[in-house]
Amino acid sequence: MSSVHAKDKETAPRKLAKGSGAQQIYTVLRREILTLELPPGKFLDESQLAERFNLSRSPVREALIRLSGDGLVIGTSNRTNQVAPLDIAQFPKYIESLDVAQRMVCRLAAQLRSDADVEMILAAQKAYEKSVKPKNYLAMSEANKAYHNAIGQASKNPYVSDFYRRLLDEGQRMLHLHYEFIMEDEHSKLNHSEHSGLTQAIIDQDADLAEQMAHEHTELFRDRFINFLQKGYLFNFSINVNR
Repeated sequence: MSSVHAKDKETAPRKLAKGSGAQQIYTVLRREILTLELPPGKFLDESQLAERFNLSRSPVREALIRLSGDGLVIGTSNRTNQVAPLDIAQFPKYIESLDVAQRMVCRLAAQLRSDADVEMILAAQKAYEKSVKPKNYLAMSEANKAYHNAIGQASKNPYVSDFYRRLLDEGQRMLHLHYEFIMEDEHSKLNHSEHSGLTQAIIDQDADLAEQMAHEHTELFRDRFINFLQKGYLFNFSINVNR
């Protein structure tokens, strides 16, 4: 190969693998939505996003479709997209659904878990505990979700675990907010081993205790988030409060 051709090869722009552009956009936007850098209700213009990522609109559209599947982006009547709103008025209904799903998943996991499931749950619990650091709220919420999804997988019921996963996805922004409140409020402390009781109940195959622990875990999240709201940690962006 001539030196000219070698130089051309070195300086030529590297082509992205098929689908990697959409993956890149999805990863960045998902992080920005979950950390509230992109606030609820913000409109997402395909042309502007394509310009921002220096890609065509096709991978942008593909990424937005994936984010829509995660419940993080919604389509509007005029065929535009926006970051899904946080409907605080529906929080009690969300908690009701989460409580039912979490109790069922944890009961089934205690009854049906395998040794491999236990290893996966323990590994996810340790990863969560390592993630508990100030200013690391996204890592915390991601690790928390991975832990609960590991329990969902151990339930051996794809219908229930998929519903549970979607609830966890939908609540991740609220979880991010309440982690920020807990970690920065000097009067609040996060129990680094708050999952340990639930994990042990699943290991012991104590279905009744696992369900009870799951219910208490949901109530803990509910109380923390309500406390967050009552202390006036409100957002500087619009929140849907219509029933």
